[in-house]
Amino acid sequence: MPKIVPISWKKFEKFLLFIGCEFKRQKGDHRVYWRTNLKRPIILPTYKQLPVFIIRNNLRTLGINHDEYLEILKRI
Repeated sequence: MPKIVPISWKKFEKFLLFIGCEFKRQKGDHRVYWRTNLKRPIILPTYKQLPVFIIRNNLRTLGINHDEYLEILKRI
């Protein structure tokens, strides 16, 4: 099984938009995304490379598993 690796925040933003999240606001270097079935927003820091723990935490909030995430990234 391939590992989740750090990616740029712009690539992760494309992923979020692809799965139906929409950009709501930005405060400083943190962007906030929302989708109707989420209990809390997705917070995306605009770091050059997103650390794996931020990606995993956001995937857990979205209810998307490791394999689904990697498949969607291949399509983008």
